[in-house]
Amino acid sequence: MNKLYIGNVSEKASALDLETIFEQWKIPFSGPFLVKTGYAFVDCPDEKIAMKAIDTLSGKVELHGKRLEVEHSVPKRQRSCKLQIRNIPPHMQWEVLDGLLAQYGTVESCEQVNTDSETAVVNVRYAAKDQARQALEKLNGFLMENYALKVTYIPDESVTTDTSSLGGRRGFPARGPPPRQGSPSLGARPRLQSDVPLRILVPTQFVGAIIGKEGATIRNITKQTHSKIDIHRKENAGAAEKPITIHSTPEGCSSACRSIMEIMQKEALDTKFTEDIPLKILAHNNFVGRLIGKEGRNLKKIEADTETKITISPLQDLTLYNPERTITVKGSTEACAKAEEEIMKKIRESYENDIAAMNLQSNLIPGLNLNALGLFPGGASGGMTPSMVATPPTGPQATYPPFGQVESETVHLFIPALAVGAIIGKQGQHIKQLSRFAGASIKIAPAEGMDAKQRMVIIAGPPEAQFKAQGRIFGKLKEENFFGPKEEVKLEAHIKVPSFAAGRVIGKGGKTVNELQNLTSAEVVVPRDQTPDENDQVVVKITGHFYASQLAQRKIQEILSQVRRQQQPKAPPTGQPMARRK
Repeated sequence: MNKLYIGNVSEKASALDLETIFEQWKIPFSGPFLVKTGYAFVDCPDEKIAMKAIDTLSGKVELHGKRLEVEHSVPKRQRSCKLQIRNIPPHMQWEVLDGLLAQYGTVESCEQVNTDSETAVVNVRYAAKDQARQALEKLNGFLMENYALKVTYIPDESVTTDTSSLGGRRGFPARGPPPRQGSPSLGARPRLQSDVPLRILVPTQFVGAIIGKEGATIRNITKQTHSKIDIHRKENAGAAEKPITIHSTPEGCSSACRSIMEIMQKEALDTKFTEDIPLKILAHNNFVGRLIGKEGRNLKKIEADTETKITISPLQDLTLYNPERTITVKGSTEACAKAEEEIMKKIRESYENDIAAMNLQSNLIPGLNLNALGLFPGGASGGMTPSMVATPPTGPQATYPPFGQVESETVHLFIPALAVGAIIGKQGQHIKQLSRFAGASIKIAPAEGMDAKQRMVIIAGPPEAQFKAQGRIFGKLKEENFFGPKEEVKLEAHIKVPSFAAGRVIGKGGKTVNELQNLTSAEVVVPRDQTPDENDQVVVKITGHFYASQLAQRKIQEILSQVRRQQQPKAPPTGQPMARRK
């Protein structure tokens, strides 16, 4: 991909003019400029320089009064399923990008490209040509956090490969160097962003050294290890430690972790920090039991093999909002690095086994399809791949096997009035991204009076969309410190039910609603003496932390489904007339 197309070229422009611009911006070229009417072509020595030319010149440099457009030169026969997306916001979360891409079809691969630009670049391959075309049309120029995405085709080498047996012009070999050894094969999900990211805790005083001057150190680690690293500086304001999430291959995660440990050790020497700096790995509680093993055998073996001392935080430290345990590893940097590899190997095995088991189970929360949901268990680690992201529904109903047709639901979630700005985001970007990611309609209702302390968020979508949208809102409120560091986020949610079904939710003598509260740990109230609305519906109020609220919502929807089924008239058996009552 080192051949460039230069568009919007003035008729007055010559090859010498273009040479001058490339030389002025110190961009090497390896052949003459081929100038046509309105456009030109040129070869660069390699792909990295071609990318530099695109980032430096495209839409930024004028020639004879016309702003040049520079992109990869792609023959028509190779404009198929592969796209390059540039100008991605530097701190954008992978799951947001994955959710955005998944709206236009099945993403088979999404590989980050190393560039010198501040913004990120990815190469994406869709399963079908029309999916790629739709993504290009919809996403080119799409604003994300005030960055306009730039989407172009890149050569799809598989098209040439598939037609090579036809002979003639279609059979010539693809231009450019062969794929690098070890790079992900076409059609496979690259393991750049592992399904299970590595999450570690680092002392807050070393965060600056890890980031480096103007982000130079962390950028260097990212490039060397082919990883995406998120340093969650805003989490737990004032805390002694900050979490870091590393998305890469298992090898890339380990390499990045080793680099971070080495930086901390050097910084400790330079600042005369005398305390030990253990490696602290965060792992979902679901996997920790299998890491420890029966009678602690697995953990003891890792300790013996790596010459480390490993301890795990107690269960009492867990909350439903934060289901991660801290695995503390003490030893030399080399020993800790080896222990990290073994620990994460066990955790990834547990995750893969759970995914396989999940495919056999119908659900964990009744009525919720976790395969369509696409969340890492607990939603805390943010590891998600496009293959696991549910495509947002295109109409009022969507199908999520094995549950068949699922109706869109509407939930009213009440948040602190002061948090509205954080949920909406600058120029509405956050709420738009959240809506796209979850596949839900999300609107904030007007305030009820000047002194209103709460605002209503109206969320419409199927169960999976509700789970994702509400989960992110709960998380955002915690992240933005609208609740204390040790305080669980508890919100009130309202769902409307037909007035004739309210009695079924309450149950005889309040039995059903009491059982609901005991089962879910949420407070469930059907206010008495309600006047049904114009649709003959009344409100059920649910208050609790995220998982409690979700479980209660699903249970109530399950009751409503039973009521609806009972309301439907039973069809007579085929071929037999209904018997008349005497």
